[in-house]
Amino acid sequence: MASPCEVLVESNDAARSRKLITLAQQEADRIEQKFSRYRDDNIIHQINQGGEPVTVDAETARLLDFAQHCYSLSEGWFDITSGILRRVWNFGQNGKIPSQREIKALLPHIGWEKVKWENPNLTVPMGMEIDLGGIGKEYAVDSTLTLLKRETDNSFMINFGGDCNASGPMADGSPWMTGIEDPHRPGDAAAVIQLKNGALATSGDVFKFIQHEGIRYGHILNPRSGWPNPDSPLSVTVAAATCTEAGILSTLAMLQGKDAEKFLDQQEVKYWCYR
Repeated sequence: MASPCEVLVESNDAARSRKLITLAQQEADRIEQKFSRYRDDNIIHQINQGGEPVTVDAETARLLDFAQHCYSLSEGWFDITSGILRRVWNFGQNGKIPSQREIKALLPHIGWEKVKWENPNLTVPMGMEIDLGGIGKEYAVDSTLTLLKRETDNSFMINFGGDCNASGPMADGSPWMTGIEDPHRPGDAAAVIQLKNGALATSGDVFKFIQHEGIRYGHILNPRSGWPNPDSPLSVTVAAATCTEAGILSTLAMLQGKDAEKFLDQQEVKYWCYR
């Protein structure tokens, strides 16, 4: 979930702006530490030991409720138990394609329906894990927005690694400006978006993919098959009321493969899809 943390504040008070930026970074760090799957001292590590019920706090419960809601609405396409596929997929510099046998061995350990969630108690079967990485960064953006709104009446925009949320337009009514990176020319903007309020989130495989025998394998994996869906876009950016909502829709669009645009049209949202 770690991403560059940027806060743009409409204020002439430099000290005040620095304080808001510090608060934003602290909130991003807090959420990273609490929900990262890479740590062995947080609630996710405790849950992933498996086999025994774990009582979670209210914030974790809200995220689990949201994950369950997304699982249900997406008919299983979004599944926070599918993170264990990283054991066989490596999208690093020396990435390789796993065998079907390796993937098949993990599939029995995927499926939110196998998890027992009775708020505030969660029981994950032995051999299974949860991974909130698919919603963590977007949640951090929205949580930080809420936090900063309590601290200032000034307009501001939060940008965590390209996922944005604006508290409102500037005092003169003008929008904040943000760009969508061109997947064909990384570093260049494919579009410049005027954002007065609401959020943007982007999903894609521009930087995390494996090219093998002429086939591109992106890092967004189908929890049912364990493989990337063919013909997925390179990137999808969605505008929505919250960053969390935008992030879920952009991820689900990637999983639709060739039908990504059709799916997004059905959601009646503003989007930018690049292939």
